[in-house]
This record gives sequence, C-alpha cells and structure tokens, in this order.
Amino acid sequence: MIATIGPSHIRGSLRIPPSKSTMQRACALGFLNNGITIIRNAGKSKDEQAAIEIIKQLGASVKKDSEGNIIIKSTGIISANKEISCGESGLSLRMFTPIVALGNETVVLTGTGSLLSRPVGFFNTVLPELQVSVQSNNGRLPLQVTGPLIPANITIDGSGSSQFLTGLLFAFSKAVSNVTTIKVNELKSKPYIDLSLQMLEHFGYQVENDNYTNFKIFGTENKIREVVFANEGDWSAGAFLLVAGIISGDIVIDGLSKDSLQADRSIIEVLEKCGAEIVFEEDKLKVKHTKDLKAFTFDATDCPDLFPPLVVLASFCNGISTIKGTSRLHDKESNREESLINVFSEMGIEIRVTGDVMIIPGKKIIGGTVDGHHDHRIVMACAVAALGSEKNIIIKGAEAVAKSYPDFFEDLQLLGASVSLR
Repeated sequence: MIATIGPSHIRGSLRIPPSKSTMQRACALGFLNNGITIIRNAGKSKDEQAAIEIIKQLGASVKKDSEGNIIIKSTGIISANKEISCGESGLSLRMFTPIVALGNETVVLTGTGSLLSRPVGFFNTVLPELQVSVQSNNGRLPLQVTGPLIPANITIDGSGSSQFLTGLLFAFSKAVSNVTTIKVNELKSKPYIDLSLQMLEHFGYQVENDNYTNFKIFGTENKIREVVFANEGDWSAGAFLLVAGIISGDIVIDGLSKDSLQADRSIIEVLEKCGAEIVFEEDKLKVKHTKDLKAFTFDATDCPDLFPPLVVLASFCNGISTIKGTSRLHDKESNREESLINVFSEMGIEIRVTGDVMIIPGKKIIGGTVDGHHDHRIVMACAVAALGSEKNIIIKGAEAVAKSYPDFFEDLQLLGASVSLR
C-alpha cells in the first residue's frame, strides 16, 4: 500500500487504540491462569492477534462476547502442538518461549517477516540452565525447545531486551513452588518490567523487585480464579498523535491513563521540555498546535519506541535536539537508526549519530517519497511529519501500520488530515 499525506491542519477528538503491550501480556497471563480471564478494551493489531493465536494453539479457549471483550478459558496446561508461530511479534516470541518450555513436549517456535532475523541466542544460553533442551538456527528462528522448564536461581543479561525477563518472570510465577531468584545484569527498559510486575500482581502472583537487579518469585496456590483485566490506551500510538497535534492542530485524545506504567508515557516529559501546550482532564489529553518549540535533550534508552515520534518532534523544534539510546534501535522491525536517517534525509532533515546519540537539526520538512522499511513506527513517523511538511510525502509499504495500529490512517482522516491510500 502507498500512502500520500499532505500538509494539513487537524482538529477534533479521537479515542486512542488499546495498548498492544498490555494486551499481549494479558493474553499470556490469561493462558497461565487456571480459570477464566476477561480482557476488556481488547485491541485488533497483528501483534495482539498473534498472541491470541498462540494461546489458542497452546490449548486455551478464546472467544469474544457481544461487548467485544475477550474471554479466555484455560487450565494453564501446554498442549502438544508441534509448531507455534509468533507472527512478527518480538514480544510474543520472547514472552511465550519460556511459557511453552513449561510443557514436556518438543515445540518449534517460528515467525514471519523481520522476526526471522531477530536474535534468540539469549535462550540458547539461559534455558539449558532450567533443564530445557534448545536448538536454534545459528541464533535465529526457528527455535526448538523441549521442557519441562524447572525454575532455578539464575543470572541473566538484561541489556538486550527486558522482554526476555518478562517471559521468565511469567513462566517462573506459574511453576515455582519455593522462592526462586532471577539476578539481572544491566537491565534495559525498566518501565516495561514495572508494567509486567503490575500485571503479575493483578493476576495473583507475587514477585519482589530489588532495585531491578534481583527478582524474587514466590510460589502461589494454583487455584481456579476469574480475573478481569481492563486494558488501557496505548501510549506508543498516542505519542504519534500527540506530536501530530503539537505540529499541526488542536486535538483531544481520549483513553490515555495519566498514571500508566507504559514506558512511552515519558513522551509527556519531552513535550513539556519543548514548551508544548498539553493539558490532562481526567482521561482526556488536550493538545494545542504550538509554535516556537524548543530543542530538547532526552535519554530514550528505556523507551526506544519513542525514537520515531521524537525525531519528528525534533524536526519542528528551534535548534538541535539530541536523543540518547540508538544502540536500542538495531533489532526492531528494521534497523531504526538506519531507517530514520534514510527517510528523514529524503524529507530534508540530515540526522547524525555520534556514539549512542542521535542528533537532529530543527529544519523544515520539505516532502518527498520514502520507503517505510516494513516498519510500522517508521511509516507512522513519516505520516506525522507530512502534516507539517511543505509538500506531500509519499510512503511506500504503508500497510506496515497494521502491526500495531491498523486504523492509523483512518484516524488521521477523521481528524481532517489529507490522506490518500492506494
């Protein structure tokens, strides 16, 4: 799909889509729950659908009620399916691999698209310490695991992705009988672990966090329970719309929790640094078009998904902005460091990288034709940049937004943006 986005002044109200990050976690915990789990405000992105399909393949019953809630019925038992596809979802792969390993059958985990090139060497190192047999394709998918996983006191490297730790915390919480400790070195993306711990507690599990270096997992009674989980709005998607409003219109975004533990909520910190006009009223966020935005410095090491919308924001600021954490961009749907440099160069912004820092000059977006690099967040960044561009921006591969925000272009149109799809 090719999207053509023209300079636009947007206005109106919009409800943000549900968080795919919390939805995927809720699916995993719903599968592990011995009983019924009701997920309200369920999303429909490809990553969320991947998580639903995984738990179905693992033996859970998943239905949707008349109000759109997802109803999961599970005994928490792993089925004997021989192959599980994680789609293109890195979180699903990293989270469900230890969960799949709880069973005593040999299961092959695979995926599609860019997931096939993402490294899984972490599991080759860690899972054998938990009595799991592992085989991979030279550190890539497909990944074959044979359990059952036996929780043990281990030390892991947390510098690659916090999602590996999330998977282990979920699996350990289900399987431990006595207190077991996971020690973590150089943990990145700590806010995502805060989110995982919050959700574990909601589902009745007990994990003690000692300064993000030691996690004690306590055994819990495997009783039948019903859990209701209200999914919140997605701050990752919201970040793009917030920037869109700041640079090109006055909008109201509904559904973003002010108290959310989602890492990308820190976009608010950056917008405040820039002098942007934003006001919270209950669960509504009012955003006003703001001229004379100030350049900013921000460390996105713990929230790397903010890089694309922040680069757009920096392009409309007065002066030179810097964002730290480019080392976290290399194993996403694309190499986002290279992708951002490429697409913004095509649009008239010359980005530089020095060490772990991206340097973005505030200059006028001139328009042009760009490749979305099969990356949903790169496509959305280009589309938002186009709203304040001098000329149209044509985005190839625009269908990539379905991974996280299927209605992205339709929502821009609802706000009055000039959008043409073909």
